[in-house]
Amino acid sequence: MKEGNQPNVSLGILLAVAATIIWSGNFIVARAVMHTIPPITLAFYRWATAVIILTPIAWKHIKPAWQIEKENKAYFFWTGLTGVSLFNTFVYIAGHSSTAINLALIGTTSSPIMSVILAYIFLKEPISWRRLTGMLLCVAGILFLLSKGSIQNLLHLQFNKGDAWVLLGALSFAIYNIFTRKRPAAISALGFLFFVFLIGAVLLFPAFLVEAANASPVQWNVQILSVILYLGLGTSVIAFLFWNRSIKELGAGRTALFGNLIPIFSTMEAVVILGEKISYIHVASFVLIISGLAIDNSRLLKQK
Repeated sequence: MKEGNQPNVSLGILLAVAATIIWSGNFIVARAVMHTIPPITLAFYRWATAVIILTPIAWKHIKPAWQIEKENKAYFFWTGLTGVSLFNTFVYIAGHSSTAINLALIGTTSSPIMSVILAYIFLKEPISWRRLTGMLLCVAGILFLLSKGSIQNLLHLQFNKGDAWVLLGALSFAIYNIFTRKRPAAISALGFLFFVFLIGAVLLFPAFLVEAANASPVQWNVQILSVILYLGLGTSVIAFLFWNRSIKELGAGRTALFGNLIPIFSTMEAVVILGEKISYIHVASFVLIISGLAIDNSRLLKQK
């Protein structure tokens, strides 16, 4: 136990790594169940489950947050839409035509780049030379992956459906990140998560009904129920709570570095669980992306 209010660095690191491991499985799920449950249905059940699980945990935070939510309806609408309704739904749609490795590499690296650009445009946040260099390397890694290492492919680059969907998902999450920076100061972290999850699930409901009416009925089994529980409890509640506690122990900047582990874990899981093949293209793309992230965060890495 740490005395007083001293941060528990070991706990913060452990929780941050655990959160990235849990989140990395989201891309594996997108591929593993693509033939057994439609994407919007999967997304709706995920967030509905998360709301049910989070309700007793956040219960004492809900009433104080209710008035804040009512006073900021437009803010919570757009935050729930971009961060919950659209982001993961696009990833699940992308899973029908992109590999889990591509989903992880494209999704987790392009979203921060988009966030930096949007923050520069809308929040007037400056872009340092480190960040610009890191962004260019990340973009190079993504283009290398999408073009399969061929200049000819790059000159005639066309996105397949999955790549386009995951890029839309990344853009949606980048917009969500901009909104979270404007979170009302008076609302607690649990109250904020509850209302974002709830509004996102409600906004998904009409699309869920349309999809359910036009798709084959879901053949419920233990695997599908386990996947929904994993998504609702693991990636939506536990991972967020772990991440928030890690931020408390390490600070936001140091915790953010651990998000770069997601494509590493996703790639390992895709090879082991799904039997996907990893090629020199993935390795080269990965090296470029990690180099960019390292340069971007080099000043933070030198800090205690």
